Amino acid sequence: MGRTKPFNDKFLSLTKKILHLTLYALFPLTLLSISFYLLSLTPFPKIQLLQSNTIITNHSSLFPSPPPPSSSAEEDKAYENSCNYYNGDWVRDMNEPLYNATTCGAITDGQNCIKNGRPDSGYLYWRWKPSECHLPRFEPHTFLQLIKNKHIAFVGDSLARNQVESLLCMLATASTADLVYRNGKEGKFRRWHFPAYNANLSIYWSPFLVHGVERSDKGSYYNSIYSDRVNERWARDVDQMDLILVSFGNWFLLPSVYYESDSVLGCQKCPDLNHTEIDFSVPMRKALKTILNSIIERKASATAKRNGIDVIVKTFSPAHFEGYWDKGGTCSKKEPYRKGEKQLGGLEIEFRRIEIEEVESAKAKANALGGFRFEVLDISQLALLRPDGHSGLYMKPFPFAKGLSKDAHNDCVHWCLPGPIDTWNEILLEIMKKWEK
Repeated sequence: MGRTKPFNDKFLSLTKKILHLTLYALFPLTLLSISFYLLSLTPFPKIQLLQSNTIITNHSSLFPSPPPPSSSAEEDKAYENSCNYYNGDWVRDMNEPLYNATTCGAITDGQNCIKNGRPDSGYLYWRWKPSECHLPRFEPHTFLQLIKNKHIAFVGDSLARNQVESLLCMLATASTADLVYRNGKEGKFRRWHFPAYNANLSIYWSPFLVHGVERSDKGSYYNSIYSDRVNERWARDVDQMDLILVSFGNWFLLPSVYYESDSVLGCQKCPDLNHTEIDFSVPMRKALKTILNSIIERKASATAKRNGIDVIVKTFSPAHFEGYWDKGGTCSKKEPYRKGEKQLGGLEIEFRRIEIEEVESAKAKANALGGFRFEVLDISQLALLRPDGHSGLYMKPFPFAKGLSKDAHNDCVHWCLPGPIDTWNEILLEIMKKWEK
């Protein structure tokens, strides 16, 4: 008996310890059970998985997050005074272009790259993303509403034609235009009418903007440019115009003789002439100043049927010849340059500077008169980064079909349609929308 008592004491002591440990364990377990019960009374947020694989929740009290920006907020940002479309980058965008060679019949053969057999299509799937603002996609119905009962005129060189054909194709997705006037070689003077909107869209060939005589194979080797006389071929219709978009530049780089007050001012690339060689920037600035002043004077005169006008000057669009344009230069890149990879050259900077300065000068002059709006369509940087968007060898149908001719030329100035030039019209629309706000 005496030997069993220690055992009993140990047993009782062990039992007490186990009981104490059990109570300690049950207490937190009880609290944990109560917590789970209380949580079960609170509904968990519903989670939706979007196609973009972004998880969103509708339980804002537990997971507060700012609402996504609305389209109107994005559009408001596009109109901020600090916003410009100059700086930015080309980003991949797999959305199809608004049009193609089948849906639009306004494309000049030399820019109809797909129809001409260009095999790659990657150049179609990029969008310009400005650094400071949102650039919405082109809205053809909005554009047509803004030009209702108006006459929009594109005046200048072949890039003006390139842009107006892009615009016609983009608008054709909403309304068909009737060609009501055509004149000149290659349709250099044309007018389209949108009957549903009583709107007119015109192209006027005038590569110097001012009066001039183009050089030719059968005539003079030099252009003759009269920098102080506006070209009446388009200027006589100014009173019928509501918006003029000006495009020029490349023709001032060709061999030319410049005149002012019917006297020779100087010449460009003319070693065989007894004239003073002058830089292109002098007559170019004079020409732009002449036509902007003429527009103001004509629309502000007492005889004008309608006072005031909108004028947009497109900045210089760089070419992308790898080598000399007349010595087999090509443009074979298949993708855009990345931001910072390519910079504007001195000539391109000078062109753009003159265009911006003269528009600002015209603004100052017209402000006192009222009814005038001047703006720059600043496309130089975004165009610079797109060496892949030109017609290149596909300015002609299927250039490799019978072996590439040694005389084949590349077009590294004009743009494939559809292509990067469509972005110019997206920015044009944003300028017009800003004016209406």
